[in-house]
Amino acid sequence: MDMKLFTLDEANVLLPVLKQELYKLQALIDEIDDRYLELQTIKAKHKLSAETRETAPDPYFEQESQLDFMRMEAELQISNFTRKGVLIKSISPGLLDFPAILEGEEVLLCWKQGEDQVSHYHGWNEGFMGRKPFP
Repeated sequence: MDMKLFTLDEANVLLPVLKQELYKLQALIDEIDDRYLELQTIKAKHKLSAETRETAPDPYFEQESQLDFMRMEAELQISNFTRKGVLIKSISPGLLDFPAILEGEEVLLCWKQGEDQVSHYHGWNEGFMGRKPFP
């Protein structure tokens, strides 16, 4: 499969949609984290005796199943970025990379949540710390 390459304009045109998708993903991840912690708290408070465990259905099955489905939804949302050719480097805070060619060199145009537009780039091996303003 060929890697999609973006121009700076293409990345910025796509950015508003990606921002909305990222906010949804962040909200879902927050909800997963909250529900997971809630489930762990409930489990700690309600330890079942060995006798009850053998005869009763799993009291956590529904909550654990919901978490599994939420995780699958998060994976699907992440794969939506990948299908568009965008790399998610961090979900929270949001950090997105767009493969590009600059002066004949493969680079990543990068956007950090809070920035209005894609305006920086870095090499594939430099990472976020190697960001430079786009010329």
